[in-house]
Amino acid sequence: MHIQLFQFEVALGDFEQNKDKIKQLFKEKLVETTNIVVLPEMWNNGYDLENLNDKADDNLKLTKEFISKLAQQYSVHIVAGSVSNKKQGDVYNTLVVFNNRGELIYDYDKIHLVPMLDEPKFMTGGDSLSRPFQLMDTTMGAVICYDLRFPESIRGMAVKGAQVIFVVAQWPEARLYHWRHLNIARAIENDAYVIACNSCGNDTKTTYAGHSMIIDPSGEVIKEAGESESTIFKEVDVARVQEMRESIPVFKNRRIDLYS
Repeated sequence: MHIQLFQFEVALGDFEQNKDKIKQLFKEKLVETTNIVVLPEMWNNGYDLENLNDKADDNLKLTKEFISKLAQQYSVHIVAGSVSNKKQGDVYNTLVVFNNRGELIYDYDKIHLVPMLDEPKFMTGGDSLSRPFQLMDTTMGAVICYDLRFPESIRGMAVKGAQVIFVVAQWPEARLYHWRHLNIARAIENDAYVIACNSCGNDTKTTYAGHSMIIDPSGEVIKEAGESESTIFKEVDVARVQEMRESIPVFKNRRIDLYS
């Protein structure tokens, strides 16, 4: 499968500008053979936390309309990052995946909210773990930014067969070292591809790290962006996952009888 990541600077609190940016990227940068496009975290309004109660999407209404049309127009699957999303009076950080027919096939509310960015003051955490989903006859999983620091979620999906893990983020430049090494660790410990899409630039509050990456099941970074706006594209061979899981059988060797 061919995967393309769009790393861009998310405009703070400006949904229309961010929509225009994404439409421009699809029009000008989409590689013809791309199967899956990946977007960063909170791309609709960024971390405009104080205003999200008014600006967040209403139960994914605008997100569904916009991303569904893109998926159908370009006939690609879209791991559409995450958006600020209001439902039942609370604002969530919601990740969404659409297939190439424009159908929403997966959504997940971020469960680990970032205290360093005051996320818990303005948003509500999800109440269920991220779960695997099927795309292109492959079991996949996805998490959001700070979730990366909690390996249990990704391991749980890998145990259930996930071979490709997407990480969508607005990860700060101040902790770039953590971003790179945590993503690599998640790939190694789960013998899985990790597809990590970050934002970049400065929103007047935080400078974001960029360095979106595609990491193979051995932990090798096979494609990586720099710190500025860019797209990266790579073909990944999912058969590599099974090869790694046979050569280093961590799942067969787990001592779940001893784990609490």
